[in-house]
Amino acid sequence: MNSHGAAPLIVRERGQREVFCGLTGIVWLHRKIQDAFFLVVGSRTCAHLLQSAAGVMIFAEPRFATAIIDERDLAGLADVHESLNEVVDQLLARRPNLRTLFLVGSCPSEVIKLDLDRAAERLGQRHGPGLRVLNYSGSGIETTFTEGEDRALTALVPAMPSLAAAGEAPDFLIVGALADVVEDQFRRLFAGLGIERVAFFPGNRSDALPAMGPDTRIVLAQPFLSATLKALEDRGGRHLPAPFPLGAEGTTAWLAAIAEEAGVAPARFEAVTAAGRARAQKAMSRSRETLAGRKVFFFPDSQLELPLARFLSEELGMQLTEVGTPYVHRAIIDPELDRLPADLRVVEGQDVDAQLARVRAVQPDLTVCGLGLANPLEAEGLRTKWAIELVFTPIQGYEQAGDLAELFARPLRRKARLEALA
Repeated sequence: MNSHGAAPLIVRERGQREVFCGLTGIVWLHRKIQDAFFLVVGSRTCAHLLQSAAGVMIFAEPRFATAIIDERDLAGLADVHESLNEVVDQLLARRPNLRTLFLVGSCPSEVIKLDLDRAAERLGQRHGPGLRVLNYSGSGIETTFTEGEDRALTALVPAMPSLAAAGEAPDFLIVGALADVVEDQFRRLFAGLGIERVAFFPGNRSDALPAMGPDTRIVLAQPFLSATLKALEDRGGRHLPAPFPLGAEGTTAWLAAIAEEAGVAPARFEAVTAAGRARAQKAMSRSRETLAGRKVFFFPDSQLELPLARFLSEELGMQLTEVGTPYVHRAIIDPELDRLPADLRVVEGQDVDAQLARVRAVQPDLTVCGLGLANPLEAEGLRTKWAIELVFTPIQGYEQAGDLAELFARPLRRKARLEALA
């Protein structure tokens, strides 16, 4: 809880936005769900975005592609559905072991009113039962890029078995794509706490989804999953609010919420978490020396902004000047808001021109923003951190706390080295 005992005031802005679209979520989802394929129904620009965003990180044939909508499709001169059939046939000939195919809508497919619901149903009948075909929108119209994961997971929820079908549902469902190394670390911590019936969603396999039961507690590992949360609650799950597992204190608070719900004795919790918490504090110490007292400004981008702001303020001593975020879902984010300074300016939404004017007036030591803003601000002498890197990188848990802190410290150290050479 902040020293004032009250959460910050939230100001809402509406205007021109600068964010990636939901297609970007494919970059980390295709690595996580290893029996799934993401087929974007979009333009060459969509294909270029994915290739540019993900190509440098891929050293094997990726599990995503773009079915190109060209001028004939846009003009209504070609049968888009027939073309899509041919693309899927070719794909499955090369990838016969796929178990889930996501048809991902884009701005062009929405503009021409392509019915991907019907396309998914038709393709599912054509290639089932071994292949499940789902669809969701990755369009950038009134969305931000992390909503791609939210919509993909929402599309998967109806396929989760019920308690009656599965026999036994987990007590806790950890929701949000996590790097395998992070998931393994959390599993070991849960085992140490004696919490055995824990499942992760999504897992590595889309054909082995965890069950949902009336007593399953939903614990979010990512803050941008509001639609997924609602879909899981509609299946009978119960949301367990908690801060997000970023840093030593955030991870401890997240685990503590689960442990308390599971009835773990405080002494056991302390014994299991103390070493990891101490390692995290030690790993962050060098970055804390660099960051303490420095001013940071967040542009809205990923919906990770408020948990990251809490981490930087509470654990590294940074001064928060403004925190912008695309959306504020109070049921999800209140545990983080309660730990932020009461006088902090939190901006929901974006008017990029107004925010640019404010960041120029503040002249923060570090600005967290999207790629489209980073280079111009760097040219003006402001140090920046790419917001999207914080989604691609494993940052959750005790063992990643030092790496997370270093992501923010590195630009300032680079600035210091350059100034020393000048």
